[in-house]
Amino acid sequence: MSANPQHSPAGRRALVVGGSTGIGRGVADAWAAAGLDVTVLSRSRPTGPGADALHWSAVDLGDRAAARAALARATTGPLHAVCYAAVSYGTRRALFDETGEPEWRHQVEVNLNGLWLTLSAALGRLRRSGTGLFLGISSEVVYNAGPGRAGYAATKAAAAALLDSVAQEESDRGGDGVRVVQALPAGMVDTPGIRARRPADFDYGDYMVPADFAPLARALVTADPSAHHGDSLVVERGGRWHSVREARPVSQSRVLTA
Repeated sequence: MSANPQHSPAGRRALVVGGSTGIGRGVADAWAAAGLDVTVLSRSRPTGPGADALHWSAVDLGDRAAARAALARATTGPLHAVCYAAVSYGTRRALFDETGEPEWRHQVEVNLNGLWLTLSAALGRLRRSGTGLFLGISSEVVYNAGPGRAGYAATKAAAAALLDSVAQEESDRGGDGVRVVQALPAGMVDTPGIRARRPADFDYGDYMVPADFAPLARALVTADPSAHHGDSLVVERGGRWHSVREARPVSQSRVLTA
């Protein structure tokens, strides 16, 4: 991998798949604030502060043909940074016997096949940039499989293994390789997807927020291109981060009964 510092992010293009809300939105906002020209692919249009700095195109990762076409359009031309943050948690935490096949297939489509399609569309363009970055948003379930999250844990673990394998392949390309980094929250994050699964009076006071990912997102497009390649970084409240090799993330599982 090249060891020369990246140029200024100004004028560089980035793509965030699943960037209208949640962690993906935190990454998209940070990259736009750093000067990148950011396109978001997601089901819903980004809203609120900072949305006017983002380009948006609709995509439904459950429709493979439409997703492939949307990704082809979004990766036309120069591309310098890509983040895959799309995720399907499932409708609720439920035991395996209580989870239907349609939900399982949707998690496979979003958490795994969507990542595969994004890598297929983006890697060539990122290599041409000379300092390409692919950031995958991971989860503590990769390291802490637990009850009530079998589909989510299985698909996220597969996605992490896919990115780990691609990272090793990109290392073998030398200076032409893409930096592949994974990042995951140290705890639960206050997002619309999580709020849809919580009671109306739930207290989110100890939850992380998407903006906690902003310092890392900015560092990844401004620091040494070889830094963190192949690593998984655990992001903490306030924006600090550490390698999963130093300390594994704490499990967010809880006991479920039939």
